[in-house]
Amino acid sequence: MNSMNRKARVYFRGAPAGILAETPDGFSFTYDADFRTKNPPISASLPFSAVPLSSARLFPFFAGLLPEGWYLNVVTARYKIDRRDAFGLLLAVGRDTIGAVTIEELQ
Repeated sequence: MNSMNRKARVYFRGAPAGILAETPDGFSFTYDADFRTKNPPISASLPFSAVPLSSARLFPFFAGLLPEGWYLNVVTARYKIDRRDAFGLLLAVGRDTIGAVTIEELQ
């Protein structure tokens, strides 16, 4: 289900905002330094920080971008992703979210 090495670039209105990554303890999010000087945080729940933000679960802001209901069924079948793999689901649908934030997997 998890590879523990997956990372994603997070964009806000097309500008690189930071890196979301799986860690052995859950997840981390680190803002790009340039983004911090020119923009507000992407969410009140993800404030700017001198150190990477960390969470045992996918940050609620990003979890809110995940598919639900019938669309979750479509995504899990189409991409063959376990519905419990929140990060995998985010990577699958992150380029086409509603709103200002998009997600792209880093190789």
